[in-house]
Amino acid sequence: MAATQPILFNWQDIDILPDMKRLGQVLKYLPDEDIIKALEHKRGRGRNDYPVVAMWNAVIAGIVFQHRSIEGLVREMLRNPALLHVCGFDSLPMQGKPVTRVRASKETGLSEIISIPGKARDSIPRCWNFYRFLGNLIELEEQQGLVQGMIKTLREQLMLALPDFGQHLGYDGKAIQSHSTGYIKRETGLSSDPDADWGKHETHGIDSKTGKEWNKVKSWFGYGVHVIADTHYEIPVAFHLTPASHSEVVELDGMLDALFEQTPALTDRCEDFSADRGLDSGKLKAKLWDEHQIRPLIDIREMWREEKKMPDYDPSKTITRALNPDRHDNIIHTEKGQVFCVCPQTGEQRALAFHGFESDRDTLKYRCPAAAYGLDCAGRETCSKNAGINVGDFGRVIRIDITKQNRRLFTPTPHGSPSWKRGYNRRSALERINNRIDNNFGFEDHFIRGHANMTTRVGLALAIMMALALGHVVEGRPEQIRSLVKPIPYSDTG
Repeated sequence: MAATQPILFNWQDIDILPDMKRLGQVLKYLPDEDIIKALEHKRGRGRNDYPVVAMWNAVIAGIVFQHRSIEGLVREMLRNPALLHVCGFDSLPMQGKPVTRVRASKETGLSEIISIPGKARDSIPRCWNFYRFLGNLIELEEQQGLVQGMIKTLREQLMLALPDFGQHLGYDGKAIQSHSTGYIKRETGLSSDPDADWGKHETHGIDSKTGKEWNKVKSWFGYGVHVIADTHYEIPVAFHLTPASHSEVVELDGMLDALFEQTPALTDRCEDFSADRGLDSGKLKAKLWDEHQIRPLIDIREMWREEKKMPDYDPSKTITRALNPDRHDNIIHTEKGQVFCVCPQTGEQRALAFHGFESDRDTLKYRCPAAAYGLDCAGRETCSKNAGINVGDFGRVIRIDITKQNRRLFTPTPHGSPSWKRGYNRRSALERINNRIDNNFGFEDHFIRGHANMTTRVGLALAIMMALALGHVVEGRPEQIRSLVKPIPYSDTG
């Protein structure tokens, strides 16, 4: 008798597979009760061949395992019984409903009713079943915003799990192309995605060597995803999707209002907010500090044009202007908000010594660099006389009231200071999040059209990112908080 191989796999072991454990973690920590309840209510008394919970789990699995299309997800389910089991589908074919028929009896010749067993069919839903399910999900998101509700719940749960979550926030906008060329059809006057439009991202500046202006333009047809995230943990906090042409500054202003209204505790917890120079706005910076006591760490655009058009303009020299042009003084500043003094005797420029921000006065405090650093300055006495007071050995003190200066240039944390650089460097977390949206969740190559469809898909991707992070923290794996694809170790599968 030939020997048989022992069974190496048992269906009871499915849950300990690392990939299935990762999916299980998302399903465990995703607050989807309201969505499932709404989907079941929408189905009502309709056919229940494929339960709502199983269909929902499969949709989430398609995102977790990075399937770029429903067809790819269905193919994976056809060859992966472990995935069927975790989602809640039966891997065995379903027996069809019996068919009742009337026929003449061969023995008596009388009519009789017989029941013929129905044909067996696959228990795996097909593409059209998923498309109808997604249509219902998208419709519910338009009406009730349930995916956005999940993100709000996850944000609050992360704040409970991580006492410093939300201390360092940042913003970035991301272009997502629609699965449409933007071509306008003559018959309808619309494109294949009428919700999308053309966006343009323009960057410009002046060459430091030649002094000539340069300009670079990127355009796309689709949408803009506006993301606020924790820049320390690299976890999304909120998002908003608009047609591509919408202004980032305007959208961020509304997002901040909505975010702090939904989660007031985040206002008290947040210490700084970073963004790139595209968000350089005096109104935005003033709002962050004046209304929420949040330090803006936003890069400054170079917008001084008059000096650059002068015939004696030297691109190698930094442009400066008087801090208080209405009076005779030797204190000047650059377009980046850096403050200098000019020696009355030699004309040498020295950066003032920054001595902190006085929040009770809303003033930046600077000291004479000669007094602060023990430097020799030929014009120190003359400079002190310009101050109109006896400065003594401590040296002259310059206080800059940011509420009376250009709010774009002067902020509680001065541009270029060590603390500003540390905070602004954290903003690169947004770029990594955008990279994950593109590469891990497939938004660089997709088949999505329509604002509601895109909003739902982006919202689900970000919610899964947050749920994975929450699970890693709660279950004692903080080192994997940013990981989307790294398997959960066998030792953690319990």
